[in-house]
Amino acid sequence: MEKQNQREQSRMRLNDFIRSLREDIVSGKRQPGEHLPSEKTLSQQYRLSNLTIRKGLDKLVSEGLIAKIPRVGNVVIGSSGSPLVTVKLGTHSSVAAEARLEHLLELFHERFPHIRVQTVPISSESYRQLPDYLTGGIADAVMINYTSFQMLMEKGHGDLLAPLEREKDIYPFLSDGFTYDGALLAQPFIFSPLILCYNRQHFAEKNIPEPDGRWRWTDIIANSTRLSEPGERIGFHCDLLSLHRWPLLLLQTGETFERYGDGRIKLAGTAMMEAIRFCRTLIRELPLLSAGVVTGESEHLLAQGKASMIMTSYFYLNYLREKSLPFDIAPVPHQGMPGTLLLSTGLAINSRSPVKEAAVQLVKFLISHSSQLIIRQHTYSLPARITAAEWSGRETLYRPSRFALFRETIPEFRYFSALRIRASELAAIHQEAKLYWAGLESEEAFCKRVEQMPAPPGQHGSPMDF
Repeated sequence: MEKQNQREQSRMRLNDFIRSLREDIVSGKRQPGEHLPSEKTLSQQYRLSNLTIRKGLDKLVSEGLIAKIPRVGNVVIGSSGSPLVTVKLGTHSSVAAEARLEHLLELFHERFPHIRVQTVPISSESYRQLPDYLTGGIADAVMINYTSFQMLMEKGHGDLLAPLEREKDIYPFLSDGFTYDGALLAQPFIFSPLILCYNRQHFAEKNIPEPDGRWRWTDIIANSTRLSEPGERIGFHCDLLSLHRWPLLLLQTGETFERYGDGRIKLAGTAMMEAIRFCRTLIRELPLLSAGVVTGESEHLLAQGKASMIMTSYFYLNYLREKSLPFDIAPVPHQGMPGTLLLSTGLAINSRSPVKEAAVQLVKFLISHSSQLIIRQHTYSLPARITAAEWSGRETLYRPSRFALFRETIPEFRYFSALRIRASELAAIHQEAKLYWAGLESEEAFCKRVEQMPAPPGQHGSPMDF
C-alpha cells in the first residue's frame, strides 16, 4: 500500500508538471522559440526523477507544444493559436472520488490544452448557494443533484441554466429529471438507486440466506439481531434520517401526499403519516441508527467488520474500494411494495457565463462515452450513458456478483417528486419530523405543525401540477 501511495504521489506531481508547463505555453507566458530549463533543473523544481521529467516532456511534444532539438534542448513551439480560456466548474467534493473527476479533467486538458478548468467547491446540500454562484460569475458550470435542481426551479431560477441538447444514449428517466418546461437544463452525469450492501461472510457464519428482493423491513430487524455480536459488531447501520434516505419509506407506500382544497398538505390519517410513523418504529427497533452520520461512516463500519448490513448507494460503494471485503448488494427492503429512491447528479451550464462555449465543451466531454466508460471501469458509480453503464468486459476492481442489479430494478426507481411534493416542502417536513422521531413531539402536534405550513404559491417554479 505504501508503494502504491508513492506511485500515486509521483503520478500527481508528474501531472502537475505537465499541466504547469502546458498552461505557461498556452497562456503565452512561455513564448515560441523559448528554451525550457534543463531536465536536471526541472527535476529539482518539481521533485521528479529525470526519467519522469522526460516522460512529461514527451507528452508535451506529442501535443505539439514543444520540440526536442538535438544538442539544443527543449524549445517552445507555441499552442494551437487559441487563447487560453478558464472554465470554473462548481463541484461536490465527494464526486472527485465517485467519478474519478481529477483524472477526467487531466484528460480534458490534454485534449483541449487551450481550456483550463478551475474547480470551485460547492455543497451538494446547500441549493441556496447556487443562484449566487451563477449570478456572481463564480461558476461557469456546476454539478447539481436532483434535489438542488428542484429547489432551483421552485425558486424560479430556471433562467440561470442554459438549455442543452438531449442525448439519446443517456437513460431517459435521468434526462427527464433535469427537464423543466420542456427544456433539458442539466446533463445527467452519474446516478444511483438506494441499495442494501452486506458482508457475505457474516451471513455464512450465521447460516442466514443472503438478502434478496423479497426481504421486508421486518426481515432487516429480525436478521439484524441475529447478525449482531455484542461488543463486536452491529447487524445494520445507515443514516436513515438523511433527506436522501428516509423518503424511501414514503415512496414504498405507492401513495402520494394528500392536500386540502387550498393546497396545504394533509397528513393526519394518511399513508404518508403511516410511513413516517414506521420510520420512528425502525429507529426504535434498530437503536444503533443515528442522525447526522458522517459521510462514508456506514461503509467504513462495513469494511471494518463492525456492521453486517448497510443501506447505501452505488456512489458510496466507492468507500469500499481497495478493501478486502466479501461484500455484495441487494434491493432495499420494503413493506410489500418494492421500490427504491433514485439519486442523480447532473452538469449544468451558467446561462450568463462569458465562456459558455468552452463550458459546453467540458460538459460534452464529461458525458462522452469514453469519459463515462472510465467511470464505469474504475469506480462503483453508475454513469448516465447507457452503453457505459451496461458495459461488460474485464474488470479493474472487485465487483459484487449483483453489481448489475440496477438494470433489473430500473422500473422501481422513483424520484422523491413522485410523492407529488416540492423539495422545499419535503425539507420542511424533514425538520419537523426530527422532533417527532426523537419522541419530543406527539403525532398530533407534528401533524398539526405540518398541516399549518402555507401552501406553495400556485405552480410557479415547480414542474409538478397538484
